[in-house]
Amino acid sequence: MKRFFLIPLLAVVLAGCCGGQDSVSSLDGVPIVFEKIGEGDVSLVLVHGWCCDQTYWRDQATALSDSFTVVTLDLAGHGKSGMGRTDYTVTAFGADVAAVAAALDLHQVYLIGHSMGGPVVVEAARMLPERVIGVIGIDTLQDLGWNLPDAQVDGFMKPLVDDFSGATAKFVRTMFPAGADTALVRQVSEDMAAAPPEVALSAMRNMLQHDIKPTLTQLEVPIWCLNANQTPVDFQAWKVYGPGYTAVLMEGVGHFLFMEQPEEFNTKLRGMIGRMGNK
Repeated sequence: MKRFFLIPLLAVVLAGCCGGQDSVSSLDGVPIVFEKIGEGDVSLVLVHGWCCDQTYWRDQATALSDSFTVVTLDLAGHGKSGMGRTDYTVTAFGADVAAVAAALDLHQVYLIGHSMGGPVVVEAARMLPERVIGVIGIDTLQDLGWNLPDAQVDGFMKPLVDDFSGATAKFVRTMFPAGADTALVRQVSEDMAAAPPEVALSAMRNMLQHDIKPTLTQLEVPIWCLNANQTPVDFQAWKVYGPGYTAVLMEGVGHFLFMEQPEEFNTKLRGMIGRMGNK
């Protein structure tokens, strides 16, 4: 398994990886657009959440590239990456991340995933065992995964199926705290509501039914999270994870904490990476 992705992924780079936006084929042939900035020995791969794209990390990519190699990407069906999948699963998204990391031949990698990107980078870490040294979740992985029963998933999905744009905009607005920047709330809610419904509905259903526990048994890297202090963390459940789980909380922010308070977020993320590296 450790060598499974290496040779095929290095062979399918579609453009030179020398700065600016490039693309690589994922395992199923879907083009994945990515951008690399910085030349640090340690690499940060930033993975967006559901119905978002790599531009959401704009306040991190440049700021962190003074110390790290920073890579952002659009998962399949998001941003500028290709579509064409019949099913947008967490595992397939993980392969998108693995394709980029392998194509760039990254080492000493921290995989950083926001929201849905959390379980995605867990899956990607399994595919990149000799490259990844840590997984960092951003307002995600508060427990050991959704893995919800079908009836509960159907109930959650119904408003999205009936009126995707309207229900998504309403749902996204609830992710921000009272007093949040109204322009940011409007920007994010409108952008996410404009996502392709066929991609978004498939991705959401698969995320809600995805079980990360089998993958966790195959990982040997620590998992840390930088979360908003609004969703309880099940520390007791995470005690079963041998390599270790740590969560750091930010106050006064919502689900998009890295956009709401970017300077504070960047400072906390740098500190977290430093502490992980010293363990």
